[in-house]
Amino acid sequence: MPNLLNQHLAAVDLGSNSFRMLIGRAQDSAAGVQVYAIDSLREPVRLAAGLDDKKYLSEAAQQIALQTLQRFGERLRQFHPDRVRAVATNTVRVAKNAPQFLQRAQAALGFPIEVIAGREEARLVYIGAAHSVSVVQGKRLVVDIGGGSTEFIIGQGYEPGMMESLYIGCVSMSQRFFPGNQVDETTMRAAEIAARKEIQIIAADFKRNGWNHAVGSSGTARALADMIGGSGFNPPDQPGDITLQGLRELRRTFVRAGNLNKLRMEGLKPDRVPVAAGGLAIMLGVFEELGIQSMEVTDAALRLGVLYDLLGREQSQDMREVTALQFTQRYGADAQQAQRVTELALRLYAQLRPNATEADHRLLRWAGQLHEIGLSISHSAYHKHSAYIAANADMPGFSRGEQAALAQLVLTHTGKLKKLSATDLENIDLDAVLALRLAVILARNRTAVDIDGLHLRYQPAGVKLSGLRPPLDIVAPEPWLKSNPLTEYSLRQEAAEWARLNWNVALQSPS
Repeated sequence: MPNLLNQHLAAVDLGSNSFRMLIGRAQDSAAGVQVYAIDSLREPVRLAAGLDDKKYLSEAAQQIALQTLQRFGERLRQFHPDRVRAVATNTVRVAKNAPQFLQRAQAALGFPIEVIAGREEARLVYIGAAHSVSVVQGKRLVVDIGGGSTEFIIGQGYEPGMMESLYIGCVSMSQRFFPGNQVDETTMRAAEIAARKEIQIIAADFKRNGWNHAVGSSGTARALADMIGGSGFNPPDQPGDITLQGLRELRRTFVRAGNLNKLRMEGLKPDRVPVAAGGLAIMLGVFEELGIQSMEVTDAALRLGVLYDLLGREQSQDMREVTALQFTQRYGADAQQAQRVTELALRLYAQLRPNATEADHRLLRWAGQLHEIGLSISHSAYHKHSAYIAANADMPGFSRGEQAALAQLVLTHTGKLKKLSATDLENIDLDAVLALRLAVILARNRTAVDIDGLHLRYQPAGVKLSGLRPPLDIVAPEPWLKSNPLTEYSLRQEAAEWARLNWNVALQSPS
């Protein structure tokens, strides 16, 4: 849909717990189409709580929903209908008075609202999640716990495969087992059993299909991850994710509290209290029945999937590559210089670490592409601005850990190395840091660079060494150094900078 490129698009999700809206802009590039978030709104409507025993949606619940949609409608007032897609999920699917409610809801929003089936919801959830998490080899399992249903999807790349939707949600589960936000061992156990009973229906087929990486999407997963991470319940090597150990610790915390209204903990927001116990019980059931130990979390899912579906996009590219290219364009970076530095860094890195992994090369490549994006803010301390963007911007496809590693490499590509702490020195790839710093020095003239006569040479293996790393020689022909006095000076300054970190790096000419 070329006419939608560079236009503002909107997705509205009438969920069973919250109503959400995402406004994004689709940008084209040589690497593909990327949707960037421009604005978002979320209101905790808890529509599922308005269903009575006969599955009729109460007038009070409808009024809350209609007022929310009126506010969303104001934000969308200038949008063409072709650029807005609104979808309603489980509660509206099962409500017997849904037709009457939808007529009023569409009038309030000002746009048509689609009631999507559970499988269609699962498909869109997967597309959104796949465009917002780290790329993995093989299959990915996505689990989305909503207010009235939970979606399970196994897919590969951006293509969903096996999809199921079960009628267990954080709102309905909380209402059934935890009235008044009261939690004890008996009710928590009963809720877990109820969740596992439903999940058992699909567990065998899903485990037979298999997956390589598990992802939890949307609000419940994010809230659980925030509570677990904020309380330090995860193993030290898995910050920011949901782990089975973390879920069990959170369960003990909830039971000890007795009433969640009294519980104060990081990540437990007031509007999440009424649905937190139900969401936890379901996630515990998911982990136990499917044998999951750890799960990555993404905030994006259905809404982002709706936007990509609106674009009609059907391609399977690494979103991190798309994002890196989009960032160079968005921040007006010199693409030729970025390519020049990247190619030089990769050539030098190959000399330093010939056995480096593809993941190591990718990280260095992205750092080379993005090292100057901070110039869009200021030339002064631009590397700090570049690193801040890399660490804090929404970068679809990148995990939090990848962004942190990328930001650190970008931060250290120039300037003093004293910014590296003792912990940094243990964890960062110093060969990549050196390769990128040398590439920036060599490409300072911003023209093509011939480094055929320059190579990097480590101290021969087997020699007794001291210091941070084995001594390293930067070997360059004497005539080349004489014809490039600024580069020679900069290389000697670079060697001196590493010496402050107790790494003997020397500039040499072949004898």
